Amino acid sequence: MTRLKNLKRSSKKEIASLFDRWNTSLKSGDPDQVVKNYAKNSILLATLANKPRLTVAQKKSYFKFFLANKPAGKINSRKIEVGYDTAVDAGVYTFTFAKTKAVVKARYTFTYRLYKNKWLITSHHSSRMPEDN
Repeated sequence: MTRLKNLKRSSKKEIASLFDRWNTSLKSGDPDQVVKNYAKNSILLATLANKPRLTVAQKKSYFKFFLANKPAGKINSRKIEVGYDTAVDAGVYTFTFAKTKAVVKARYTFTYRLYKNKWLITSHHSSRMPEDN
């Protein structure tokens, strides 16, 4: 039990706010701002890409492409689990793209870890809903 004393257990509300932080960084239009949400050793399995993005440069490249169409995300449904220094937010979200007027509904999972008092994404998986393909 001594080991757990130094670990932080978050609230579902705090973890839910991390999507808002990420979504706000999308609205900035700056891939660097978006990538700051991710841990350096994280993985991005993106909605509109076929290959995993493992490095900071790969994530920036994807978000440069993704942000070009001015996306805005909205959570449709979710389940949040919190642990000590870790959390998972999974569910369904919808992206609306201002530039193309496209709407994409997708499943998502964000896993988070607390690094030096800042929650960072350790893995992010997003895939289009099968009936929307």
